[in-house]
Amino acid sequence: MAVQKDQILHDALPAAIRDAGVVRVATDVPYPPFEMFAKEGESELTGLDYDLGQALGARLGVRFTFTPQKFDGIVPGIQAGKFDAAMSAITDNKERQKVVDFVDYSQSGSGILVADGNPEKITSLDDLCGKKVAVQAATNQLDLLRNHQDSCTKAGSRKIDVQTFPKDSDAQLALRSGKVAAQVLTKPAAGWTAKTADAGKVFDLVEDPAAPGGYNASPNGIAVSKQLPGLSTAIQKALQSLIDDGTAGKIFAKYGVTSIAVKEATKNAAVE
Repeated sequence: MAVQKDQILHDALPAAIRDAGVVRVATDVPYPPFEMFAKEGESELTGLDYDLGQALGARLGVRFTFTPQKFDGIVPGIQAGKFDAAMSAITDNKERQKVVDFVDYSQSGSGILVADGNPEKITSLDDLCGKKVAVQAATNQLDLLRNHQDSCTKAGSRKIDVQTFPKDSDAQLALRSGKVAAQVLTKPAAGWTAKTADAGKVFDLVEDPAAPGGYNASPNGIAVSKQLPGLSTAIQKALQSLIDDGTAGKIFAKYGVTSIAVKEATKNAAVE
């Protein structure tokens, strides 16, 4: 489905963006299903964020050019003016809102990925107490594990042995090789990995009935430089138009994460 340019939205872009014809976007690759390399060893990108970025660019009449960047360097990169925005399944929270603005496009929480067949019989966060658990550094999921340590102690269990890794793929490798009992990552990414890795024969997603959307479900946003308020407003309006005409829904469905899509494009929706 071709996305048509909206001239009014294009004209509302900051002059610097209109003149450049480009929005410079940072993204941490790979982080399926949000961002992935189309083929291993090549630089071409695919994924939910990438596809959504291309649709937003088409609606705004500019190109969204994606540049891989380590997750913990994304926000500093925006602050330094290296990037205009970031699309990398970033959790919108009050702390990050101090330095960037968010246009929120999904709502999801953290999930638990385990080895196929769930040999450790993990059913909830409580079952991670006393076990080695992999997580990517500088993420909301790391905070989730740290905040759960008190619950382990109160329950008379040992604390979670948190193992941090620079990239999500490194954490998965640790789980695959049996060095950890589980990995905590966003639930959409966990579900996608369980479904697609080796045709679904390597990992399982833990489904906790107490947290159907994932733990601490919160908005994910497109981070935009505070130096470009006109850009965040234009992206918000463009996103809403893509939600209204069904384009956004088709992109989410393509990656099997329809349930995390929002019906209304909001700005800085997080309240914590």
